[in-house]
Amino acid sequence: MNTANNLTKGNIVKTLFRLAVPIMGTSFLQMAYNMTDMIWVGRIGARAVAAVGTAGFYTWLAMAFILIPKIGAEVGVAQSVGRKDLPKARAYIKHCLQLIICLAIFYAATLIIFRSSLIGFFKLGEADIIDNATTYLVIISSGLVFYFLNPVFTAIFNGYGESKTPFLINSMGLLVNMILDPLLILGIGPFPRLEVAGAAIATVIAQAAVTIIFIIKIRKKPELFSGLKLLKAPDMGQIKKIVKLGFPVALQSGLFTTFTMIVARIIAQWGPIPIAVQKVGSQIESISWITAGGFQTAMAAFVGQNYGARKWSRVIKGYITGMTIMSIIGILATALLIFAARPLFSIFIPEEETIIYGIVYLKILGLSQLFMCIESTTAGAFNGLGKTIPPSIVGILFNGLRIPGALILSKTTLGLSGVWWSISISSIFKGIVLTIWYLVMLRKNPETKGLSMTNFRWLQKKRSVTVN
Repeated sequence: MNTANNLTKGNIVKTLFRLAVPIMGTSFLQMAYNMTDMIWVGRIGARAVAAVGTAGFYTWLAMAFILIPKIGAEVGVAQSVGRKDLPKARAYIKHCLQLIICLAIFYAATLIIFRSSLIGFFKLGEADIIDNATTYLVIISSGLVFYFLNPVFTAIFNGYGESKTPFLINSMGLLVNMILDPLLILGIGPFPRLEVAGAAIATVIAQAAVTIIFIIKIRKKPELFSGLKLLKAPDMGQIKKIVKLGFPVALQSGLFTTFTMIVARIIAQWGPIPIAVQKVGSQIESISWITAGGFQTAMAAFVGQNYGARKWSRVIKGYITGMTIMSIIGILATALLIFAARPLFSIFIPEEETIIYGIVYLKILGLSQLFMCIESTTAGAFNGLGKTIPPSIVGILFNGLRIPGALILSKTTLGLSGVWWSISISSIFKGIVLTIWYLVMLRKNPETKGLSMTNFRWLQKKRSVTVN
C-alpha cells in the first residue's frame, strides 16, 4: 500500500485535509454538472427547464440505490486497508461492482418501461413538456450504468485514501459535459440542435468518459482490482454485508427526497416566489453542506482505516480534530448566511420582493449551519466504524418531523417562516442528538472507555495532534 494512502499514521489535521479537499471538490463538480445543464437548457426556455427538472427527479432518487454499494465500498475498503487485508478489500470491490451494475440495469429498465406513468405522476398538463421530459428520461436511463458506476469507483478510491484521483477524473467528465452541452443543445457549428435531448446525450457521454478513464486507472492498481472476476457468481454472504452497511443510508436518502417533495408542496400554497426562494436558497446553503459532506466522507475513510488497524486513540483524536475544524467552518457559514444574506441572494435574483423573502430564509437556515456540520462529521465517524444505523435513524426521524413541524408552525403567526424554522430546528436537533449518541457509544465501548476521557483532556490542554 502506498504510504500516501495510509491514514493510520502522520499528522491528523494534514491527513484529514489532504483527504477531504478533493472529496469536496468532487461534490462541487457534481453541482457544476447540474448548473451547466440548467444554464444551457435555460437558453431554450422555462418549459425545457421544467422538462429536465421533472425527469431529473428520478436521477436524484437513484442515489438511494447507489448509496448501498457506495457506502459498502467506502467503509469495507477503508477497514480492510487499515487491517492490511487487501484480499478482503478486493472482495468488497468485486461485490460492490456486481451489485451496482445489477441495480443500474434494474433501475434503468424500470424507468424506460414505466416512463409514461412516471412522468405522468407530476400532472404537467403540457404535451411538449411531457414529451421532452420523457425523451430526457429515456436517454439518461440508457446510460444509467455509467451514472451508477462512477460514485462507486470514487468511493473505492476514497476508502483507499486516494481521493485526489476521483476528483481529477470527475473533473475531466465535467469538462466534456461543458463542451458538449452548448454544441448539442443549441446546435452550434455542424452539430444539430437537439435541445433537451442534447442535454441528456451530453450527460451520458460525459459520464461514460468518466467510467472509461476510471477503468484505465484501475488497470494500474492491481493491488486493489486484480482477479475480481465480475462474471463469477457473487458470494451472497458478502452481498448481505454490503447491504447491511449501505441500506440504512440509502433508506435515509430516499426518504429525504420524499420528505423534501412534501415540504415543497406545503411551500407551494404561498405561490411561486417561496418556491424560487427555496431553490436559490438551497443552492447558496449547499456550499456549507457540500463542505460538510466532504469531511463526512473523509472522516469515514479515516476512522475506517484506523478502526481496521485497531488504533482507537487515533480514531478519537481524529474525530475531535474533525469536529473542531467543522465547528469553525459551521460558525463561519452561519455568520455568512446571517450577515451577508442580501448580497448573497441578490447574485441570483434581482427582484426586491424575492430578495426580502430570501433574506429571511438564509437568516433562519443560517442558525443551523454549525449543527449541520457537526452532524455530518459525526455521521462520517459512525460510518467509518461500520455503524450506519444511528445516523440514519436520527436523519429519518428529524427529517420526517419537518413535515408536521412545517404544518404546525406555518399555521401560527410565523406563516411561511414557520416552514423555514421547521427545517432549521430539525437540523439543530440532528446535530445535537447524533453527537451525544456517538459520545455515549464511545464511553460504553470497553475499547474506548478509558481513552475517551484521556483524549478530551488532550483537547483541553491543546496538545499536538501529531501521532504515529
